[in-house]
Amino acid sequence: MTSHQTTQTMKPATAAKKLGVYLEATPADFQEGVVSRSELNALQADPPEWLLELRRDGPHPRPVVAAKLGVSIAGLARGGVTDALTTEQIDALKEELPAWLRRERATQAEVRKEAARIKEKNAEKAAEGRDARS
Repeated sequence: MTSHQTTQTMKPATAAKKLGVYLEATPADFQEGVVSRSELNALQADPPEWLLELRRDGPHPRPVVAAKLGVSIAGLARGGVTDALTTEQIDALKEELPAWLRRERATQAEVRKEAARIKEKNAEKAAEGRDARS
């Protein structure tokens, strides 16, 4: 009995997400085809010029925009940013620093601080549990 290994493929949207690029800005042949795991690995290891350009200049998908601005994706939506942005547009927002962006960055900082506090509290509980069993 021989085993047949099938090639794992993914939709272009999934591949674009894994590459951190905005699907609508990718070349037509990328958008219309399927991407195999080996093709994705090749794109990550040796990105073609179009991929380098998209990563550098955008337009960037919302998760990348949110990370570059230091806010959550929900924070982007609350700020009225629903479309992909270019690096130039992101830089302009950083320079302008509108009220919504300042507010969302403060919110994000509080969320991170609370997450760190909870993590520390859980670590202390785990250490106490180990000490009690010893």
